[in-house]
Amino acid sequence: MRAHPVFGDSLIAGVLLMGDVPLMIEADGVPRPVLVLVGLMMIVPVVFRRRYPLASAYVVLAGGALQLFTHGDLVDGLALRPSDFTLAVTLYTVVAYSGRRQGLIYTAFLVLGTFVWALWRMGASTEAAFVTLFVFVIFAFSWALGEFVGARRAYHAELEQRLKLLETERDQQARIAVGEERSRIARELHDVVAHAVSVMVVQADGAGYAIRSDPELAAAAVRTISDTGRQALTELRRLLGVLRSEDGSDTQWAPQPGLEDLSELAENVRAAGLPVRLETYGDLTVPTGLGLGVYRIVQEALTNTLKHAGSGATAMVRVVRHEDRVEVEVADDGFGTPHDLVSVSGGNGLIGMRERAGVLGGMLDAGPNPGGGWRVRAMLPIVPS
Repeated sequence: MRAHPVFGDSLIAGVLLMGDVPLMIEADGVPRPVLVLVGLMMIVPVVFRRRYPLASAYVVLAGGALQLFTHGDLVDGLALRPSDFTLAVTLYTVVAYSGRRQGLIYTAFLVLGTFVWALWRMGASTEAAFVTLFVFVIFAFSWALGEFVGARRAYHAELEQRLKLLETERDQQARIAVGEERSRIARELHDVVAHAVSVMVVQADGAGYAIRSDPELAAAAVRTISDTGRQALTELRRLLGVLRSEDGSDTQWAPQPGLEDLSELAENVRAAGLPVRLETYGDLTVPTGLGLGVYRIVQEALTNTLKHAGSGATAMVRVVRHEDRVEVEVADDGFGTPHDLVSVSGGNGLIGMRERAGVLGGMLDAGPNPGGGWRVRAMLPIVPS
């Protein structure tokens, strides 16, 4: 286990203090309190050098300046005391933890103090030159080590920042994906419920009118209501299973409807009382997402026709597969108007169809048919899988 930084720095300070204690006891003409004060000023800040790098460094520097003016000359033949090495330690700390600019300022004070100490206390001698060169070598090593450690700290800090940004981006992408999935499920629910309820309402109204005059027709309408309800419940269970299952392992997946199911859709709408003519051209084998989109657009368009076209209306569905696109057209000859359509349904069906076409990269146009009635046209590109 890695030791706490303060514990390690305390050990360094303790070793330096043990080496400096004998020099605190005796010095020619220097009061003992001054010796103790200088020693403590230069050694104790080492304990806090990582938490307060600049403050600790300048307290040590102040202790060194005080030592220069009080007892900076040789003591028992020693040019350097153990406490003097704290200047190199604090230089390394400033460069590593406070940056190059602060390190340059601190180095300037150290170089100036070293020259003053060498010339004033030791004189212009060979020994002074040697000691000065030795001190500068120590300072250069401390600077280089501080640069290396500072670069590694900056690298790790940048790496941690990038990891945080990646985590944030991942969470945002997850939220976007959840929102898109909710929108997709909402469109599916709308299409399933709107179509099923519309068919059931129309059949229920027909059964209510025919229950006395034509019991067989009323019974057929009731059977259509039952079949439509069961089909809607199956699709709703599948969608709700997706919502309840976190990983999809417990979901019983059912095949998604596609272009091959348009005939069954048309037959169900015919059973609901709306004559539908279905025309398909070309190869109906398309990607699953595109097939589902075409199916839902046709389903919603026929549901709107069933609700708003009025009695006696007929519908035509035309699906053409080209090499690079699928064209869909659903038209009726009813008397419903755009105003009626929006006011009754709220326009959600049209919005849902346009959103679905936009998701597939296509376009959809809905409006009155020039010959009367309503027409929905969509052009959806085929993206190779």
